[in-house]
This record gives sequence, structure tokens and C-alpha cells, in this order.
Amino acid sequence: MSSHHNPHSRLTEAMRLVLRNIERAGRPPMYLLNAQQARMFYEMSASILDLPEPNMARVEELQIPARDGHWLKAKLFAPTLKSDTATLPTLVYFHGGGFTIGSIQTHNVLCRELARLGHCAVISVDYRLAPEYRFPVATNDAWDALQWIHKSLSSLGLRDNALAVGGDSAGGTLAAVCAIHARDAGLRLALQLLIYPGTAARQDTSSHLTYDSGFMLDRATVDWFFQHYIDAQDRDDWRFAPMLAENHEGLAPAWIGLAECDPLVDEGVAYADLLRMAGVGVDLEIYRGVVHGFVNMGRVIPEARHAHQDAGLALKKAFSTPV
Repeated sequence: MSSHHNPHSRLTEAMRLVLRNIERAGRPPMYLLNAQQARMFYEMSASILDLPEPNMARVEELQIPARDGHWLKAKLFAPTLKSDTATLPTLVYFHGGGFTIGSIQTHNVLCRELARLGHCAVISVDYRLAPEYRFPVATNDAWDALQWIHKSLSSLGLRDNALAVGGDSAGGTLAAVCAIHARDAGLRLALQLLIYPGTAARQDTSSHLTYDSGFMLDRATVDWFFQHYIDAQDRDDWRFAPMLAENHEGLAPAWIGLAECDPLVDEGVAYADLLRMAGVGVDLEIYRGVVHGFVNMGRVIPEARHAHQDAGLALKKAFSTPV
């Protein structure tokens, strides 16, 4: 059977094994759970496939005010002690989870790895989740957090005006949206680090059909996430689908890391093309034979470790280039 007819044959051996084990564990599909149950399951299983937690010299809890008076939790990770962070640039990070699940904790290892390999501080932001908070609360929270962090860099003991934004999946959407807001507000960013971001209003690219089930992120789960998060009439808002922003000129350069066997791969590639057409510098990496969510599987999937290294290098490079 050619890989064209059987997309599963594109998976690496290790990836296939992981998917088989998850299936064997017989855990209920997410779309049969409520949001609280789904969060709990994700929280419990998040670290199983992840690397051991790297030590960080500086770990600090932050409170960030949002526009409606809510305090957002955030966590700062830095590879050097506070006394030595004044020269460190900063990545503001938004975790994935379909705007519905995920937390600072589920992306704890990834953020520490990015701090270690990118030699930067990483501030992971606990934006509010659906269905309790629907669109556009998450994007407002993300943008409020980025602006607050930008103003607070020196009081946090970090390097002024050395800021990047990043995220995976739904967090990648939030990062892409923040990059557009930042351009419009004249806030200079060194990089937008987008890991398999959602960028389109509709899930109708051919990769959504090819990888609609059995590749970690099933179509039913995507529908479940978006029903929780957004009304049908809001889907054409660029803050949900950054591809629809009026123009992409003058945005921060992008590093985009995609999984080959991911329903979101086509819109990731399309977004890279759109940015390039607008004259934005883009570094695009597609990791072969792996699925959506692979970056949190560094214990078992070597491509996850490659992606961490590549992202770390992209951060180092972006921060050493004057913006």
C-alpha cells in the first residue's frame, strides 16, 4: 500500500508505538468528556511522554493584570539566577490545548527546555480557558500579558526590548495574533515562534481530511474544542484565524515548526507562505512522521528533541540580531 493511500505508513516506528499504546490504554476520547474531565486527564498524562524536568536557576510565579481586572497567573523560567538575568532576552509563551485544556504545568518541561536551549527567560502565561471564557478572552489575555511583560522587563531583572512571542497549537494561534497586535502597536518583537499553530477559519484543508482520525488530534476533538471556544459567526475574525488579518507586512520574523502527520500542517505551511509573500523572514521546519503534540514527547520521540534544539537555536539567532 502506498503512503498516499495509507497515511499511517508515514509515521515513524516510535510514533506508531506511542499511538498504539495510547489506544491500548483505552482512555475515553476527549469529545466524550466535559472540559473539567478533559483538563484533568491531560494534566495527569502530560508528563508521561515528556523529558525529565530540566533544572532552572530561577523560577518565579507572576501575577499579570488583564483588562477586566482579572489577575492572570504566569511563571518565569530562567537558566541563570536573578542577579545574572539582566542580559537575558525573554520569550512569552502560550501553551496549547484547543483554548480549552492545558496549563503552565502541562508545558512546564517544554518552557524549561526553550529557556535552556534558547538561553533566554521564558514566561509561560495562564490565559483563561473555554468554555468558562469564550473568544476573544484568550486573545485579549495573551495580548494584555505581552504588553505588561514588555513594560515590566527591567523590573523583572530582564533585558529591555528583547522580546519574542511563542506557542504551540492554540497557543501558536495566540502568539501569531500577538505578533500582529504588536506590529500595530509599534512593539518590536525579535521572533514569533509558532509550533503547529492553527491559522485558518475553517478546518477544510486536505491535511484535515488525510489526518482526520488516528493521529492524536482527531477531527471530533477539534470540533469539541472550537464549540467550547467560539461562535460560528466569529470564526472569520483574524484573532481566531490570523491568516485572515488584513495584512502581514512588517510582522516579526517567524520560526514555524510543524508535524507532518497533523491535520494543521497545511494551514501552517500556508501561513508560512503568506508571511513570506508579505516580506517577513520565515524559517519553516516540518518534522517527518510525527503527529500534533509531538513536542511534548521528548522521552520517546527524537524529533521532539530536534524541534527543541531548532527552536532554541532560532531564539538565540533572533535575539543576537538587532531588531
